[in-house]
Amino acid sequence: MDDSLTRLQGGLIVSCQAPADSPLHNPLVIAAMAEAAILRGAVGVRIDSPSHIEAVRDRVSQPIIGLWKQVRPPSPVYITPQFHQAEAVAGAGSDIIAVDATQRPRPGGETLPYLIRQIHERLGKPVMADVDSLDNALWAIEAGADCVATTLFGYTEATQAQSPPGLESLRQMVAQCPVPVLCEGGIASPAVARQALDLGAYAVVVGTAITGLDSLVNQYVNALAR
Repeated sequence: MDDSLTRLQGGLIVSCQAPADSPLHNPLVIAAMAEAAILRGAVGVRIDSPSHIEAVRDRVSQPIIGLWKQVRPPSPVYITPQFHQAEAVAGAGSDIIAVDATQRPRPGGETLPYLIRQIHERLGKPVMADVDSLDNALWAIEAGADCVATTLFGYTEATQAQSPPGLESLRQMVAQCPVPVLCEGGIASPAVARQALDLGAYAVVVGTAITGLDSLVNQYVNALAR
C-alpha cells in the first residue's frame, strides 16, 4: 500500500474547503486551516483546487488528498472529472487524488478506468474513489481505485433521498471491498466519527462540522430567524 495511505489509517482527515463566494476561499486561509488541523492531531487534509493545494503543501508535510471541483454540463460529475485536472492537482503537491467514481458520464467522454490508469501510470499517485453505493465502490475497485470513500452518498441522483452519513453503506463496503474504505460526508460529531471507525472505516473525513464556517453560521441564523 502507498505510504500516504498507510499514514491515514485510524485517523481524522479534515476537509479544508470554502464556498467560492466566501472570504475564506483564499489559498492562505485554507492553508492556515489545514496547518491548524494538522497541529491539533489530524493525520491528513482534503483540499480542493491546485492553488489551495499548493499553499497547503508549503505548510504541512502530512498527506494531502487533492481534488479539483469542475462543473462541466451536461455531465453531473464534478470531482476531478478529467485527467488534465488530476494532472494539475498532482503537480500542486497532492499525495492522493480523489475522483468521482460513480458510473455517470464524464466530460469529454473519458471513462473512470482510463482516468485511474492515467493517474497511476503518468502521475504515480494513488486514487481515492468517491462513491455513493457499494455497487459503485466495487466498480471503482475493478477499475483500479486504491481506496474508496462514502463521499457522494446522499449527493447523487440515485441517493439524494437519503441523508449522510451512509453508515449502513459504509458497513456494506467494509464487508465486501478489498481496499481501505473511508467514511466521508455528514459526520457532524466526534461520536459519529468514532462510530464510523468502529464499523470498520479505515479513516474518517470531516469537513463542514470543523471548517464549514459559512454553512454553520447560516444554520444558526436561520434557526434564530424562525
